[in-house]
Amino acid sequence: MGIFNMLIVEPDLEWEFIDGSIVKTHQHSSGAAHGQESAIGKSVAGNTTKIHMAVNSWGLPIHFRITGGEVHDCKEAPKLVAELPQADYIISDRGYDSKELRTQIRVQDAIPIIPRKKNSNIGNDDIDWSLYKYWHLVENAFAGIKHFRAIATRYDKLKRNFEGSMALACTFLWLPM
Repeated sequence: MGIFNMLIVEPDLEWEFIDGSIVKTHQHSSGAAHGQESAIGKSVAGNTTKIHMAVNSWGLPIHFRITGGEVHDCKEAPKLVAELPQADYIISDRGYDSKELRTQIRVQDAIPIIPRKKNSNIGNDDIDWSLYKYWHLVENAFAGIKHFRAIATRYDKLKRNFEGSMALACTFLWLPM
């Protein structure tokens, strides 16, 4: 994580996009030593891990968290948002729609751009849809890191080892090509 954090020299933090993505784990990745955190959870698809990631205005990763695959985006979002640097806008999809998260983002002096869920009574009148169209940048970042075999399918038993692989993949996205 150190090299990844050192490469983030001048991120464009006007907009920050957050999202989560599931990674299937290899059958041999489970069974970590007792007392070691693995961040592997059970879901419908079997053993999975979830990557919660934030990217800047250029679509480059600025922070990520690793959890078990069963952890919902909305449950991990407050921790992720609390660790992010100051931004003008924080944009995400409707999976992050919660009053508490919107309040937390506003407390951090940012404007939440989060569409309401389809069954919401409030509606989406306050959304800047032209800014929301750039939300694909976080999906593009996931596509970029999943080019790495160790990320596309998790082989590591321990969470710390997978975080290292994830930091390395994010580092490559920051390197100038």
